[in-house]
Amino acid sequence: MVKTKGALTIVDLQNDFMPGGALGVIEGDDVVPVANRYIEMFRAAGLPIYATRDWHPAETKHFQQYGGVWPPHCVQNTPGAQFHPDLKLPPETIIVSKGMDPTQDSYSCFDAHEADGTAMAESLRRRGVGHLYIGGLATDYCVRSSVLSAVQEGFEVTVLLDACRGVNLRPHDSEKAIEDMVRAGAKILTIERMLE
Repeated sequence: MVKTKGALTIVDLQNDFMPGGALGVIEGDDVVPVANRYIEMFRAAGLPIYATRDWHPAETKHFQQYGGVWPPHCVQNTPGAQFHPDLKLPPETIIVSKGMDPTQDSYSCFDAHEADGTAMAESLRRRGVGHLYIGGLATDYCVRSSVLSAVQEGFEVTVLLDACRGVNLRPHDSEKAIEDMVRAGAKILTIERMLE
């Protein structure tokens, strides 16, 4: 059996999603050191590392004052949109941005593009990637949406459970999101199990 080439995808570890940020996720900063361990492992293996970011315009239907669900967050070129300062992204990290279209919510990393406009799916396929390992924020929104999109696009997917935290607008949203992802065909993994 041919082993599929993997890539790490770190979802939205940005200041505004950290505790005290504009849309802070409880314990969101606990994910950063775990993400750094995964980054080290994938870098040592010579595998691609992707980091997604919300990169919203100041006016977007995503925000409450324009009809959306969320307070303003991760507005382009603001401190809140920057990656967490302790996140150790190597220079070769592929940064993909989403949420730039003011008419779309764009939760999935498959809505994201490289700086030159290359869509995420095309970027992965160009690099021969067939298996995504996904962690980040938030379990019940951008991680869930990214995982479900990846499965739909034909990728194998593993959710890095210890590198995820949820918003939980409603109780148990994150648990339900994990069930949805597993039902869709995603596997679940933690760093301890990966090291075994």
